Amino acid sequence: MIHGLTGTPNEMKFLATHLRRNGYSVLCPRLAWHGEPLYILKRLKWQQLYQSVKEALLKIPADQAVFAGGLSMGALLALLLAEEFPDRISGVTCFSPTLFYDGWNTPWTRHLLLPLAYYTPFRYFAYHKEEPPYGIKNERVRQKVHQYYQKATLSDSSKATEYGYPYIPGTLFYELRKVVKFLEKKLSCIQTPVQLVQAYEDDMTSIKNSQFIYSRIGSRQKEIVYLYNSYHVITADQERDEAAQKMLEFFERIRSSGGGLETDCKKEESNCLI
Repeated sequence: MIHGLTGTPNEMKFLATHLRRNGYSVLCPRLAWHGEPLYILKRLKWQQLYQSVKEALLKIPADQAVFAGGLSMGALLALLLAEEFPDRISGVTCFSPTLFYDGWNTPWTRHLLLPLAYYTPFRYFAYHKEEPPYGIKNERVRQKVHQYYQKATLSDSSKATEYGYPYIPGTLFYELRKVVKFLEKKLSCIQTPVQLVQAYEDDMTSIKNSQFIYSRIGSRQKEIVYLYNSYHVITADQERDEAAQKMLEFFERIRSSGGGLETDCKKEESNCLI
């Protein structure tokens, strides 16, 4: 279970508990450098993020079936695992996959920041502060996050391991962009069964993100599940029970079918190389 960029494994805690109750062993790795002060986190490269989840996978015995789930950018990392290790990853569930920021609450300032973060040295100095609703529709959970975020400063990351980072460095938008560009070239090579779970009213990333992946991925076994009472962080929001159950049912269908993997994408092809 892979959390999102500037997030925390707590985002995946409910899903992990649901899986354990149904007989699964679960790993929730903390992404590279997450929990460190922002001045350290801002130097992070996307390859280091991917390496941290790859190392978690390689800790699992090779004879065990593995399913991957990820939230937001964590969903993209899960797909990259499926592309590089088609014989290891039996299925992937992507929660709110983030290819582009186009949700209903995406401020105009972010659209201004992103080109600067992508193409100019401004990315090394720019930060975007998260604003309500923080991807959470549940008012009780949102209020807990708000109490921390509204008082947070750039120099204080003391609760980042619990609530994630209130500020996102411009450099990480740049790294996310590079992940997206890299993944786009791999989607047609991914044959692993893929489930996409998306809030219809996602405040950060619209349903076009899941539809984009669905229309381009090489998987023959694929589906989109829409939720109608949640925002972006569906793994911890109003419909987390439904999200967890849909994921479990998807994994169980794959197990009952004996894996369901399609492996006709040749790893030696140049566009399939990691």
